[in-house]
Amino acid sequence: MGWKLLTRRSTLIEAQHCANLLESIGIRAQVRNRFLAGALGEIPQVEAWPQVWIPEGQDEADALARLDAASADLSGRAPPWRCMSCGESIEPQFAACWQCGATKPEP
Repeated sequence: MGWKLLTRRSTLIEAQHCANLLESIGIRAQVRNRFLAGALGEIPQVEAWPQVWIPEGQDEADALARLDAASADLSGRAPPWRCMSCGESIEPQFAACWQCGATKPEP
C-alpha cells in the first residue's frame, strides 16, 4: 500500500499529535521526517519539518476536515460537558470526569 503526504508541522510534537488524532478517529497515519531537522541549512526549513502521511486511498480533504474537527474538540473551542453522574463541569478535552470517573457521553 502506498502513502501520500497530508500535512507538515513545524515540530515533531505537533506532527505526532496530528497522527494520534487521525488514528483515534480511524484514519491510519504515519509521521515521517522525524530526524531531518539536522539538515537545516542544507535544505529549506519547511522541507525539514515532520510530515504526516495517510494511505493513498484515503480522501485528503476528508482527513483534513476530520483532523480540524478533532482538533477543535480539544482546543477549548468546544464547550465543556456536564458529567451525567455527579453534575461536574468538565473541560472538552477530557474523556472522563475528574471527580467521579464517569465517561464522557457520546455526542
